[in-house]
Amino acid sequence: NCEKDSISITLTIPSRLRQYAARYFLGNCMPSRFNVLPSGEGKAEFNYKLADCNFKRLMKGKHLIYKNELTFRPRPRSSPAAYVYPIECVYPRPKGWVPPFLNPGSGVAEGRGGLKFHMLLLNEKMTEVAETNVIPLGSFMPIWATVEQKSHQPLLLLMEECVAATTPELQANSNVYPIIRNKGCLLDSVKGNSRFLPRYHSSAIILYLQSFKFGLGKEVYIHCKLLAWDPEVLSESKKACHY
Repeated sequence: NCEKDSISITLTIPSRLRQYAARYFLGNCMPSRFNVLPSGEGKAEFNYKLADCNFKRLMKGKHLIYKNELTFRPRPRSSPAAYVYPIECVYPRPKGWVPPFLNPGSGVAEGRGGLKFHMLLLNEKMTEVAETNVIPLGSFMPIWATVEQKSHQPLLLLMEECVAATTPELQANSNVYPIIRNKGCLLDSVKGNSRFLPRYHSSAIILYLQSFKFGLGKEVYIHCKLLAWDPEVLSESKKACHY
C-alpha cells in the first residue's frame, strides 16, 4: 500500500523458503516484522518511509514516482538476486513542486508518535525465528531487535542495557547477569566472542551472544532496554560497542 509518505508491503513466504525470511529485502531494508502463519507459511512485513530503503524519486509530467525493488537474496550479497519484483508508488505532482537541487534550502522536521519494538531469538543460520530456546553451552544466540519506522524519520536502534535473569519479570531481588552496560557496551565481549553483527538497516540490530553458565537448572530470560535514536547524532551515551 502506497501511503502519503510511506509504504506498507505484506509478503507471504512459502513454507519451504521460510528459513530464508531474513534474505528478503525492499531496496536495502530487511522486513520490519516477521510472523509464522498457522499454515506453516511465513508473513514478512515492510513498513518504511519513502525516504528510506534507497527509493528512487522520478518526476514525470504531472506525477512523482517512487521506485524500488523487492528482492530475494538467499546467496551472499555479491551474488545476483534470485527474485526481483518492481515496486512503484505514483503520486500527483504537488503544485509548484520542483526538484530539491533546483531549490536548495534547509529546515527542521519534528513529530511525535508511539514506536513498536520487537525482539526475537533467531536460529543459528539467522534465517528465521528459532524453533527452540534450548541453547548448548558455548554456542551462539543471535538476538534480533528492531523498531518499526513506518512514517517516522530514519531511526537508529540501540541496545542500551541487557541483563540475564532467572525470572520473566525483573524484581528487586532478581539474580541477574549483566550483558550490556554503560549505555550500549557489550561486557561479554571482553572475555568471550560475543559481538554486534554488521547492520543491514539502522532500525535493526543483531546481538550475537555466546551462551554462558547462569542459573543452573533454571530457565534464563534476557531483558533489554531498547532505544531508538537519530542516526546522525551519536555520542558516548548513544552507541553500540564491543571490546
